[in-house]
Amino acid sequence: MRRREFIKVIAGSAAGWPLVAHTQQSAMPVIGFLRDTDAASSEELVAAFRQGLAENGYVEGRNLTIEYRWADNHDERLPSLTADLIKQNVAVIVAGGGTAVTLSAIVATKTIPIVFVLGGDPVKLGLIPSLSHPGGNATGVALFSNVVGPKRIELLHELVPKADVIGVLAYIRTVRSWKER
Repeated sequence: MRRREFIKVIAGSAAGWPLVAHTQQSAMPVIGFLRDTDAASSEELVAAFRQGLAENGYVEGRNLTIEYRWADNHDERLPSLTADLIKQNVAVIVAGGGTAVTLSAIVATKTIPIVFVLGGDPVKLGLIPSLSHPGGNATGVALFSNVVGPKRIELLHELVPKADVIGVLAYIRTVRSWKER
């Protein structure tokens, strides 16, 4: 009799293991959203980000949590904001806003995936070893604005060949490669 009771106990507890495993797996993932600007100036960006997540089945508050951190245009705050996201056990860090934000995340963690959007070349900045094989924990989108910008001026000059002066209004911020730090 004891043997049968023992088997029933083991079988009963084994039947419950998938339920326990499912409960552990269904914990809501947390995305860390790190930006160098303030929240007010990024409302449209955040709305588009949420929409993209929703289109893929992720809705903030329902099956996903997003931890937002804003540097309010003070890049010196980025390391502490990144460290705070890491303490929150985020599953991924979305580094929006360019090189300084991405550098802050890459320097802070080698294990949490980092998704970036940059205007420049992430290889030249030392963020990834190559475009085809980014390696490490960082990947993202490079817009190559530094390559496209001059081409835009060239096209504009072709459109208005008699123009002697072409003015360009741009916001350029220089950030050293993380290897130089």
